[in-house]
Amino acid sequence: MTHRSLQSAFCVDFNETVDSNTVLLSIDDTKVDVSGVIVHLRPDMSITVYMDDLDEHGNVDILVANGVVVRNAELSWAAHVKWCCRIDGDGIRPQSEIGR
Repeated sequence: MTHRSLQSAFCVDFNETVDSNTVLLSIDDTKVDVSGVIVHLRPDMSITVYMDDLDEHGNVDILVANGVVVRNAELSWAAHVKWCCRIDGDGIRPQSEIGR
């Protein structure tokens, strides 16, 4: 998986969103990134989030988004989660379409 250099990348579930551009990230202040490094999360930290996916032919095509870490403001079903990722204007894209 490729992502912006010097920017941590984290696996998330894009089905776990609190609104159209905010995905749940972590219940703790730390999260292990794609490289296996423990990262301390902080507000406005630029990150990449991804989720394994398949294209229409059954080939692996990871879904990718860039965004910033934000505190979770959800007070109902996801209140136990501390950190979210607010996805930027590029949205969630298949990795195969990035850079086209």
